Amino acid sequence: MKSAVETLNPTRVRLTVEVPFEELKDSLDAAYKKINQQVTVKGFRKGKIPARIIDQRFGRGAVLEEAVNDALPKFYTEAVNGAELDVLGQPEVDITELKDGETLNFTAEVDIRPVLELPEDFSSIEVEVDAVEVSDEDIEKSVEQLRERFASTSPVERAAEDGDVVTVDLEAKVDGEVLEDGVADGVSYTIGSGELLEGIDDAVKGLEAGGEATFTSELKGGSAAGQQAEVTVKVTQVAARELPELDDEFAQLASEFDTLEELKADSRKRLANMKQYDQATQAQERVLEKLLELVEVPVPEKLLADEINTRKHNLEHHQLDQMGLTLEKYLELQGKTVEEFETETREAAVKGIKTQFVLDELVKREKLNVNQEELTEHLMRRAASSGMSPDQFAQAVVEGGQVPLLVGEVARGKALAVVVESATVKDTNGEVIDLDDEEEDAEEAAEATTEDAAESAEDKPEA
Repeated sequence: MKSAVETLNPTRVRLTVEVPFEELKDSLDAAYKKINQQVTVKGFRKGKIPARIIDQRFGRGAVLEEAVNDALPKFYTEAVNGAELDVLGQPEVDITELKDGETLNFTAEVDIRPVLELPEDFSSIEVEVDAVEVSDEDIEKSVEQLRERFASTSPVERAAEDGDVVTVDLEAKVDGEVLEDGVADGVSYTIGSGELLEGIDDAVKGLEAGGEATFTSELKGGSAAGQQAEVTVKVTQVAARELPELDDEFAQLASEFDTLEELKADSRKRLANMKQYDQATQAQERVLEKLLELVEVPVPEKLLADEINTRKHNLEHHQLDQMGLTLEKYLELQGKTVEEFETETREAAVKGIKTQFVLDELVKREKLNVNQEELTEHLMRRAASSGMSPDQFAQAVVEGGQVPLLVGEVARGKALAVVVESATVKDTNGEVIDLDDEEEDAEEAAEATTEDAAESAEDKPEA
């Protein structure tokens, strides 16, 4: 077999392959055997029909077609490996010549990973991030949220006010018809929380138990999501919320601490840790943006088109379906035009593909490996974010053949961490940030950043 490679552009090549007919022998034998098992000829036992009889009855062309279909993937793979190509996706194959007993010639056009020139070092990269500052106001807000969680309620015989917890029955009508999924009884709602329908606060305020009101609101979910509905709300109970006193007794009730001051000190520490993680994530994102600016990355058009379609499909058929929204309604709620959505989706897809290409090249250059412990930690984090147990997530990953993808995510996170380590990161106060001090947070942030940028732009399998 002979093959040659023609570069069509930085991300696409054409392979021209010439195969001597004798190299088709194994595939021809397999073709005759397969046809033997599928057909019957009077006078011959099944599976024992001579090749010449098959040629006479069914045509030599049918045998050749079966043999070529069987042999093409093998010859294509040999040509790809011989040329040391890093291909993406499936090839477009064209049989240019097939002469029985003489030769098989074909071409295969396929996308390839572009050759990238990465900087020798990344010390020129400098980014600014938010400073880690925890104010007294942040502490008070955190403690107040904890206090809200330990609030108690008690029924009252008066009109409902802001902050009260009301129990209500709801009925929604569209065009005068009650919706099948538009009736709910015994719903608990805190006035002012904004957790139910728009307009319900004004409707229930001033009502006592047994009171009823009707208002118009746009439905957020269900069979009539996005439509205007006439909603009848009946208050069955009004309860006042009582917040516990902010004292040492509350600290003992709501935490493992003995005093309120100890609780506040712990809140300060936790908030600082959260802001350090956010700072690390911000650093990773901004360093990645600078890195992509430094490297010229051509993007294969077919790969880009597939990635855009994948993102649209995931949004429409997974995320929006669960919310009961159409794409049109989603764009209306977002205040975006179709053109703006198309542009944003394309830009995100381009960034995802470029991120993968650049970081994968860096993984190769730096010879970065992923050990079992790193993979396990990453799997645990992914399981937590997906709402699955580690065992369930691991089983789904293995059954779906997704282990290499997880390994790739970890490796890219390590590659980005290498760049961040060389870059200069300063906060808004002008202080240089050493992310090595928060190494674990930085590594988690790097993996999260590369996952978010790449999203569904995973490696397309070789043919």
